[in-house]
Amino acid sequence: MPDIPVLSTRTLNRTLLQRQFLAARTSRPVLDVVEHLVALQGQEPNWPYVGLWTRLADFRHDELTALLRDRRVVRSAVLRSTQHLTSSDDFRWLRPVVQPVLDRTTRARYFAAQTAGLDLDEIAATGMELMAGRTLQRHQLASSLAERFPGRDGRVLAGAVELRVPMVHAPATGTWGAWGNRAGIAITVAEQWIGRPMAAPQVARLIRRYLAAFGPAGVKDIQAWSGLTRLRETLDELRPQLRVFRDEQGTELFDLPDAPLADPDRPVPVRFLPSFDNILLGHADRARVIREGDRKQVMPGQAMVRPTFLVDGFVHGTWSKMGSTLLISPFRPLSQADTAAVLDEAESLLAFIAPDAANRSVTFS
Repeated sequence: MPDIPVLSTRTLNRTLLQRQFLAARTSRPVLDVVEHLVALQGQEPNWPYVGLWTRLADFRHDELTALLRDRRVVRSAVLRSTQHLTSSDDFRWLRPVVQPVLDRTTRARYFAAQTAGLDLDEIAATGMELMAGRTLQRHQLASSLAERFPGRDGRVLAGAVELRVPMVHAPATGTWGAWGNRAGIAITVAEQWIGRPMAAPQVARLIRRYLAAFGPAGVKDIQAWSGLTRLRETLDELRPQLRVFRDEQGTELFDLPDAPLADPDRPVPVRFLPSFDNILLGHADRARVIREGDRKQVMPGQAMVRPTFLVDGFVHGTWSKMGSTLLISPFRPLSQADTAAVLDEAESLLAFIAPDAANRSVTFS
């Protein structure tokens, strides 16, 4: 049996940055980049814009906004039952793949207290009936469901419907605007909005697409990113079509046969990442991009993932926006050259996220 090549952490780091367009910004069309990344994490509407800005040369806000308004990109619960932006074409097959994850979420304690004794399929069917041919605010759907199911919290029932039935958000919900989650989210049935039916789930396609953007990766990595479980059998079926490696800890990694590996010594620029960026959430073993000791500062709990910046390809600190000021919080001292590079990239980011501010400033906390 031939020896299985071992990939160093730096090789995995540089390869991930290269495939994520973080080693060098790309000039590819915005829709192509959205599809390559499979899904952009988007709990807060502004973050996907920052995620594209850091990956695309000369990216403008209106490029993504136009895709949302033209229905070529949609916002919905997808990976790990959280809000993501995907292309409409990808949503049609991706949502059915991860639907078991969303169904599992509707059986969690938060929902169970309000759905006990009810048939979840009946709740979903009622929601579909109420949504037919309409776009509703979440609170409107909640009120109608509370009338149909007296004594139950309509907000919880509406959340269950949104997880059980493929829904998308109206464009205004996901386009650039005020920071922070917005009230009054409007939803509509995905098939109505896209104008085409949902497609059959394609798990093998999901794995290949993931590897193109996040590989090489192991079974647990793909499961952590997607929320799915029991993918080992599918990967074993795909094994003859994939390359196999190991990392320095001996974990088996899979990759597409023609996907290039990056030079571990390749210089990479400073990059600022949005909150919840999937480069930090796309693997079970995140050592390829963040030190174990730094994880709690980025992921302190309560489902929070702070915005970060990379130096030499690894998370070196967090950042935040206060008005027209960008606050930078390094975890360790920066060299003079790295300080200059961080400041330069921070000023570019601030010009993007606060374009109309008269007096912008960058401050180290």
